[in-house]
Amino acid sequence: MEVETPNILLTLLAFLILIGTLVVVHELGHYLVGRWFGVKAEKFSIGFGPQIYGRTDKRGTLWRVGALPLGGYVQFAGDMNPSSQADESWKSLPQAERNQTFQSKTLWQRALIVFAGPAVNFLLAILIAMAFLLAFGKSVTPPVVDILQPNGPAAIAGIEKGDRILSFNGREIETFDEMANEIVMIPGQRAVLEIERDGQKLVKETDVVVVEEVDRFGNKYRIGRIGIGATEVEVREVGLLEAPWAAVVQTGNILRQQMIGLGQILSGRRPLSELGGPLKIAKVSGEAMSMGILTFISLAALISINLGFINLLPIPMLDGGHLLLYAIEAVRRRPATPQVQEWAFRAGFAMLVGFMIMVTFNDLASFGLFGGG
Repeated sequence: MEVETPNILLTLLAFLILIGTLVVVHELGHYLVGRWFGVKAEKFSIGFGPQIYGRTDKRGTLWRVGALPLGGYVQFAGDMNPSSQADESWKSLPQAERNQTFQSKTLWQRALIVFAGPAVNFLLAILIAMAFLLAFGKSVTPPVVDILQPNGPAAIAGIEKGDRILSFNGREIETFDEMANEIVMIPGQRAVLEIERDGQKLVKETDVVVVEEVDRFGNKYRIGRIGIGATEVEVREVGLLEAPWAAVVQTGNILRQQMIGLGQILSGRRPLSELGGPLKIAKVSGEAMSMGILTFISLAALISINLGFINLLPIPMLDGGHLLLYAIEAVRRRPATPQVQEWAFRAGFAMLVGFMIMVTFNDLASFGLFGGG
C-alpha cells in the first residue's frame, strides 16, 4: 500500500490551528472565571519562551504569543510564575491590590478557577459532538451478530449469528458501536459477553485477539477483535432537546476510553511506545486536515478531551496538582507550607520534563528515526 504524506506546510498550519485553538479555549476558562471572582490577570500567554507578539489591554493584562507553541498560561496577580506558585509579597500589597490577587480568594473560588480550564475543554468537545449529532444523527445499529468469522474467537466461544449482545464485561450494551468501542480497547485480553438467543440469556467468554491495522498514512494501530460484525448501519436523527445529553454521554465514553488506555499503559498491558507527544499530534493534525475539515474538527474534539483529562491528573504544575493541594488544604484547614509546595512543584516539573523527553523519543521512533516505526 502506498503511504500518503501530507504537505509539511499543511501539517504545520493544522498543528498551529489545533493547538492554538485548544490552548486559547483552556486558558480562557481560567481567565473568565478568574475575572468573575475579581482576580486580575497579569499575563495571558499562548505559547512559552520569548515573546513574539504582545499587547496590554486597559485592564493591565498582557496578551502575548510565545515562540514555543506547546501550551499556554494565565498568570494572575499574586503568582510568582506561570505555574501559579504564590509570590509571598502579595500579603504586603495595599488592600485594593491584595483583593485582586489569586491567593486572596477563598478555597472554593481558587478551585473553580483552576478547574475551569479542563472544564471548558470538555465543554468544547460536547459542543462539537452536539453539532455532529444534529447534522448527521446517531448510530443505533442493534448489537446483533450478523457477521461471524469462521473459527474466529467469538465462533470458538459459541456465539452464533442472530445472537444479541446484552452486556460486555458487565457493561450494558445498547448499540453495535458501543460494543465495538469496548472490544478495540482490550486487545489480548479475555471478555465476558452476556447474550440473548431465542429468548434465553447465556454467558460466553471469548479471547480478544490483537490486530494491527495500518491506515493510509502508514500509522499502525493495535486493536482488539473477536470476529463479529453487523451488515447494515442504522442511523436516526437526533433532536435539539436530546442532543446535549447525547453529546455528554459520547464525550464521557471517549474520556472513559482514554482513562482505560492510560491504565493499560501504566499496568504494562500496553507499551509505553503508544504514548505520543507534540510531534505525533502535529503529524496527525496534518493527516486529519488533508482528509477534510470535518475529520479535523473531530480530531480537535478528541484532543480537547485528552487535554482536559491530562490537566486533571494530580501532578504538581498541572491543574490537577493544584486541585490536589487544595484538597489537602481543605482537609488540614490550612495550606501546605511554602517549602512543601516548592518541592511538589519541583517534582512535578521533573515528571513533566521526563514525560516530554519520553514522548518525543516515541514520536521520533515512530517516524523511523531510530530504525523502527
